[in-house]
Amino acid sequence: MRIARHVLVLLVAACASLGARAQSYPAQPIRLVIPFAAGTSTEVALRLVVDRLGAVLKQPILIDNRPGAGSTLGTDQVAKAAPDGYTLLATYNSSIAPGPLMYRKIPYDPIKDFQHIVLLGLYPQYVIVKADSPVRSIQEFIAQVRAKPGTVNYASAGVGTSGFLAAEMLKQNLNLSMTHVPYKGPAPALTDLLGGRLEMMLTASAGELVKAGKVRVLAVTSDKRMPTYPDVPTLDEIAPGVQAVSWVGISAPAQTPRAVTARLEKELLDILNAPDMQARLSDPVLGLSLSVRGSERFLEFIQGQMRVWAPVIRAGNIQVD
Repeated sequence: MRIARHVLVLLVAACASLGARAQSYPAQPIRLVIPFAAGTSTEVALRLVVDRLGAVLKQPILIDNRPGAGSTLGTDQVAKAAPDGYTLLATYNSSIAPGPLMYRKIPYDPIKDFQHIVLLGLYPQYVIVKADSPVRSIQEFIAQVRAKPGTVNYASAGVGTSGFLAAEMLKQNLNLSMTHVPYKGPAPALTDLLGGRLEMMLTASAGELVKAGKVRVLAVTSDKRMPTYPDVPTLDEIAPGVQAVSWVGISAPAQTPRAVTARLEKELLDILNAPDMQARLSDPVLGLSLSVRGSERFLEFIQGQMRVWAPVIRAGNIQVD
């Protein structure tokens, strides 16, 4: 009885300690690691959200860009950070799902090493051609590829990116043969597309070029048409099942106290569901399609992405060093 009572006292003390920690959290600035170089559209969206979160928590949230190794470098640093709620991670498809399925070795487990707190939204890819291209629809593009197998060049921002995976799924679905030209990011690929050295590109960064009349959008990789381009079909309409999006969320190291992540989840969901914030995040310039989900649904989303892409990656023998 004495031992049982002692254990009960310890448990009560531990619970009280966790509660006190959550009530006093945060007592210092919080660091949000973004595993990409500064200046991306996702960073702009994240700054809008975490600036408000900092105001709510009464502590600044500092952006720490840690690019490298296809976003896995910064992600690994957070996986190994102190699980105290003061280091958070901007999580992406490239580092969590389906990215790790393509790496021969990865230093962390995308599920076990994190608490995934909230999903902010999705970034669909756009199938674009130069504005003066004779190809005026996705059906005409597919017909061109079939008429000249292996000769049509298309670009993505690199092997393993959402644009690359969307094209791979389209190729497998419709048994198409076209030549992939990988680039280190969207900017050089767009330059070559506009220079006439490529026939097509998949990118999330099309908005300004469309507005300037330099490119034409043939299709979008989301599950439904985008309000910005209501006349543009989804790839899913042409080839059922072909969907591919980038995504961004916020996560923490796995052993972060649940009381802390629960508070972060509550505050973030309140912020993301506020009408004024939704209006700002829906600005077409950001390219973000809001898809706000709490921790449970976020984890289900990640696991679903793993299931969708595993067979495509195996069939395409896709590996990233």
